[in-house]
Amino acid sequence: MDNIPSFDKVHLKFKLNGTYYDREDLKEVAYSFVKEGEPYEQSIGDFLMDWLNDKDHLYVRTSGSTGTPKHIRLQKQFMVNSAIASGDFFGISVGDTALHCLPAEYIAGKMMLVRAMILGLEIDLVAPSLNPMREIDSNYHFSAMIPLQVYNSLPKLNQIKQLIVGGAPVTKELIEAVQEKHTNVYETYGMTETVTHIAAKQINNFRNKEEIEEAHFKILPNITIGLDQRGCLVIDAPNIAEETIVTNDLVELINANEFDWKGRYDNIINSGGIKLIPEQLEKKMAGIIEQRFFVYGIADKELGEKLVLVVEGHKDDTLQETLKKSKTLKKHECPKEIYFTDAFVETENGKVIREASLNKITM
Repeated sequence: MDNIPSFDKVHLKFKLNGTYYDREDLKEVAYSFVKEGEPYEQSIGDFLMDWLNDKDHLYVRTSGSTGTPKHIRLQKQFMVNSAIASGDFFGISVGDTALHCLPAEYIAGKMMLVRAMILGLEIDLVAPSLNPMREIDSNYHFSAMIPLQVYNSLPKLNQIKQLIVGGAPVTKELIEAVQEKHTNVYETYGMTETVTHIAAKQINNFRNKEEIEEAHFKILPNITIGLDQRGCLVIDAPNIAEETIVTNDLVELINANEFDWKGRYDNIINSGGIKLIPEQLEKKMAGIIEQRFFVYGIADKELGEKLVLVVEGHKDDTLQETLKKSKTLKKHECPKEIYFTDAFVETENGKVIREASLNKITM
């Protein structure tokens, strides 16, 4: 760690929207963004002013997809260490170009800026939208998006050399859609507490379907993983977190450096003594249901919890029968009820809030 740059330094090769800035100049840019910028620029300005002050820490807001949103204190040096680890893992070099198209209110958007300032990248800013590449003609070495942004950017995806995808599960349809792209696309695993991703899995440029199935999440440098008694991932990463992090993510350890994500422990449905992992069921149903959907467990006198399916879109009276006839689902994996809704409840950065979406229908 001797050669790791300090958080109070800005790389000499750092460029923002085509212009070189040192630390003092960047403070003026931040102030200008806050006072005169577009809403997305104001968020970037707010973060830069926090980053460039004399404090060694800042506060980051969680998305609230798995609980009440909260503010977490992060050491700035941990964010620098995370940026260095990402640079090593993805082979990002000084002078590489990057596209920033995520909200700066959350850790993923903040870390794109930190990577640029620390690694010496030339980063361009565009307003966060569900189609960020729409008016982009330039080529980039690196970018980060949520899955829906990737899907809407497919016609122009080859303009990005390496792309990391996070914030929501990557669907089977998206994996299939990016197979023929030249872009190296990686699904990431992480959270605010781990300063974005601690692991990544390439999801395209495979020779066959078997290789897709055999791809696992690989951890970044200086991280150790294990399991607790529930089968949930435990992360020891002293360079980016002050304490060992015990997650609620059910995983299968492949080896000391690789794992497969199975689902959330707090989403498990105990139906008549059978434990169902919603994310695994959703994976099975993905080839049957075209609309967005999720499964959930609701209270039931006989079963304790019963499995229900919540679908976004028009009502389909044939869906229940279609699922029952499916060869991929066992009898106890078929939902007891199906609910339909016009739109799911989401966090600001597009994550579906399951309980709130179901309550909107049933309350």
